[in-house]
Amino acid sequence: MNTLTKKVVRPSDTVLYGLICLCAAFSVVLLAAIILYVFAKGIGSVNWEFLTTVTSALKGTVGIAGNILNTIIIILLTMLIATPIGVGAAVYLNEYAKPGRLVTVIEFATEILSGIPSIIFGMFGMMFFGQTLGLGYSLLTGSLTLILMVLPLITRNTQEALKTVPNSYRHGAVGLGAGKWYTIRTILLPSAMPGIITGVILAIGRIVGESAALLFTAGSAKALPKALSALAGKIFQSGGTMTIQLYLSATSEGDFSTAFGIALVLLVIVFLINLATKVLAAKFDVAKRGV
Repeated sequence: MNTLTKKVVRPSDTVLYGLICLCAAFSVVLLAAIILYVFAKGIGSVNWEFLTTVTSALKGTVGIAGNILNTIIIILLTMLIATPIGVGAAVYLNEYAKPGRLVTVIEFATEILSGIPSIIFGMFGMMFFGQTLGLGYSLLTGSLTLILMVLPLITRNTQEALKTVPNSYRHGAVGLGAGKWYTIRTILLPSAMPGIITGVILAIGRIVGESAALLFTAGSAKALPKALSALAGKIFQSGGTMTIQLYLSATSEGDFSTAFGIALVLLVIVFLINLATKVLAAKFDVAKRGV
């Protein structure tokens, strides 16, 4: 507490400040310990062959190229469908829908969806997309299941980003004779782009780290397509992501060196995703301030 003559430091303030610093230091030390442990255990398994080949007893190779490809396909397929739906839902809720029971129900439903355990999504995806729709174990089944999981994340982040845009932008656009959609497309969405990008990239991070839901829906196959022409048909085939292969390596196969190698690759990917979030958000924020 400060007075006009001197600064008064209470013992309780000093204790509280010390506890806050201790909690912050513990978080940093814990993160560093996990990273160092995974790095020490997995660095011996990661090499060019590990990243570009598939595991084959006949060829004597151990690799995760097929799992990397499956992960990329699931990310692209999921985000191509989930992003426009999530952003569109957020625009409707924030800009078009009138506050009332309908909006409350929709927002409550998105919050419930974001809190459902992923294993339940996996069971639903297996029963509905896999068996009822006849898609079986496939990357498409896994992607459709993941869409349900990441939609709340994208929708809520976009909503919050749109709420941060000052109302003066809307009033100014209306005063100049701009239509509703023109205002949203040229003013509101560009202004909210840092928050939207953050939501999208966080959704990608959840897809990369998901395992339980995909174990029930996408399967665990790790073969690479024999030709580029067969790449399009791969979405209808079973395919295990890197997290699925990590789980299988550590449990069914007992190959912990491969499991830690995959874990190290996943850590690098998560780091790059977070770095991309910061860079893109800062870039669009600077561009917005420049305008």
